[in-house]
Amino acid sequence: MSQSSAHIAIIGGGLSGLTAAMLLEQQGVRDVVLFEARQTLGGRILSVDAAGAVVDAREPALDRFDLGPSWFWPGLQPQLDRLVDELGLQRFAQFEDGDLLVERTPREAPLRMKGYASSPPSMRLTGGTGALIAAIRGRLDHTQLRTAEAVRRLCQVGSHIELHSEDASGALTTWRVDQVLLALPPRLAEDRITFEPPLPGKLASRWRATPTWMAPHAKYVAMYDAPFWRDQGLSGSARSALGPMAEIHDVSMPGGHAALFGFVGVPARVRRTVTEAELRAHCRAQLGRLFGERAATPVADALKDWAQDALTATAADQDSGGQHGEAPPRCADHGPWQGCLTGIGSEWSQPFPGYLAGAVDAAALGVQACLAAARSAAP
Repeated sequence: MSQSSAHIAIIGGGLSGLTAAMLLEQQGVRDVVLFEARQTLGGRILSVDAAGAVVDAREPALDRFDLGPSWFWPGLQPQLDRLVDELGLQRFAQFEDGDLLVERTPREAPLRMKGYASSPPSMRLTGGTGALIAAIRGRLDHTQLRTAEAVRRLCQVGSHIELHSEDASGALTTWRVDQVLLALPPRLAEDRITFEPPLPGKLASRWRATPTWMAPHAKYVAMYDAPFWRDQGLSGSARSALGPMAEIHDVSMPGGHAALFGFVGVPARVRRTVTEAELRAHCRAQLGRLFGERAATPVADALKDWAQDALTATAADQDSGGQHGEAPPRCADHGPWQGCLTGIGSEWSQPFPGYLAGAVDAAALGVQACLAAARSAAP
């Protein structure tokens, strides 16, 4: 087992972890290591290309379609909007012009009704949400980025923390660090990382009870050469009581391919009883019912069942209703973990738990707390 050291360890390479690393570098902190258990950075930010293939978020391109978070609201989330500006990213409004389709019963055709515009407007990023990951990654000059390496155990040893990680080959490394920022969901951190000594009981219970956004969900996207539904005066939006998708949106990329995206309404445990190919086929058939025969034959499609992603969901997420939860305390207020362990994942954000804006908010607050603790501990 090899040994290394760093001042601050960030566990999780999604938007919150990368934002924290960027903020630390901006404050002159250089001795930072970031661990991401997945092969690539991005966490729950996941994109596919026009062929339906999963792509590395570090490789920005126009035709990117999100199977994770897709939207943000600048009017409500100015901190995230400022970051988008700072990174030089382009935003555009969600397409909502035209009528909405509603499926109520199998005995009647879909109902066509007047659509409605979101207020404030929902915005998307050119090149998909992965553009955030690529842009922030490009700003990191000093942070050690260790992908495909999972943190298994955190041990409090005197005034330091021993962090035990394992890479994809099974090789183990022990790190000596002063501070740890948990840039992953509270429930996942409590379930997958061993804390020695244990976290305070009430804190562990709160983390365990906090739902992970997207963990029980599945999302489907179908790509087309053109948004033909718009020619029919349709917005591409639909609501359905029949399924498998309960909610559908037009996620075409301006200047690129057209696409329809849906939230699968079938519960996670029921989804396990069918194959991915069968569920995709049901989704295509639903699009055909709603938007016509052409919609049933996309040029490509993709499905992501987050409930079956071991780096997102736990057993507790399989029966979750999928709602945004209430943010738990981000750190211990007593005991050995006080002042050295801080939660910065999106679910720890008070105003935006589970949202993209929540990741940025929680990362900024966590970095402030981390730097304040370091200053107070300095001789």
